[in-house]
Amino acid sequence: MTETVHVALGSRSYDVRIGPGLVARAGPEIAPLLRRRRVAVITDDRVAPLHLETLRAGLAEADIAMTAKVLPAGEATKSWAQLQDTVEWLLAERVERHDVVVAFGGGVIGDLAGFAAAILRRGVRFVQIPTTLLAQVDSSVGGKTGINSPVAGKNLIGAFHQPALVLADTGLLDTLPPRDLLAGYGEVVKYGLLGDAAFFEWLEAHGPALARGDPAARAHAVRRSVEMKAEIVARDETETGDRALLNLGHTFAHALEAATGYSERLLHGEAVSVGCALAAETSARMGLCAQEDPSRLRAHLRDMGMKTDLADIPGDLPDAAALMGLMAQDKKVVDGRLRFILMRGIGDAFVTDAVDPGLVTGVLADGLAARR
Repeated sequence: MTETVHVALGSRSYDVRIGPGLVARAGPEIAPLLRRRRVAVITDDRVAPLHLETLRAGLAEADIAMTAKVLPAGEATKSWAQLQDTVEWLLAERVERHDVVVAFGGGVIGDLAGFAAAILRRGVRFVQIPTTLLAQVDSSVGGKTGINSPVAGKNLIGAFHQPALVLADTGLLDTLPPRDLLAGYGEVVKYGLLGDAAFFEWLEAHGPALARGDPAARAHAVRRSVEMKAEIVARDETETGDRALLNLGHTFAHALEAATGYSERLLHGEAVSVGCALAAETSARMGLCAQEDPSRLRAHLRDMGMKTDLADIPGDLPDAAALMGLMAQDKKVVDGRLRFILMRGIGDAFVTDAVDPGLVTGVLADGLAARR
């Protein structure tokens, strides 16, 4: 069964279609968007061997021709060099303003292909076909696109460019390695923490079934996550207010990703998992929530086999002061003050810049001390 979540943004509104088998039915889903029956697909060298021919056949069902560019998998692909190469390829393929670019992959491909579409000919429509749990529940929805700065940090170069359609084929999750699936689960948990305590309770009960591959559990988790993100994006498309809530855990996470060189040492969703635990700990130390809340969060993450603490990150890390320096490059810095997303309790997050940097440094220092 396929479900639809509508992202209400006026003339930029679009649907997120959720369910198994959508890649095989991609042709009829995408055809209404096309003036001419051809699309340019951006994917990576992990997704292509598994799913590219299924997409080609699905498009052919509606007589849609496909040309494809395969990029290297991994966070390092979100770079100036790969963006330039992708844009030049799209120009060589004579992609016009009324054509459609398809981002077929995880969050890296979605971010890079979406940014390429945003700047190509001053804006070309694109369709997101997210292939990972993380991309299906988070990065494919909301129009954030971009690349990383090799010096300053993650996602600092980009644009808001909404997709014309999102096809979240939950059947693709069956082909994810367990580590990648659990990394995406870090973003799912985030939604329960930031605004839906009942959803967090549901995850405590059904998260193991989701990890084992239960289709109903996976579909429900994706749908509820997308519903929550769609509601927030509709209120605040360009992150001037409520949308910052979606960055729960990300202030810490982006610094940790930079500290580990955007490498396989720490996947984005793993960093978000650790970041959410650090945000909960910071909230408890400030007296905003009960100490039981970070303990409950860590217990659930550990039950799922996920990273929860700085001690879970392999290899060396900078000291607390250096991590604070990396956090100071975050996009959430406003007027020189770093904004945090903290919690009054599970399901009740808020944005604030009234945080003592010394307290945060102490949280990080204690986490680093536990690694010894």
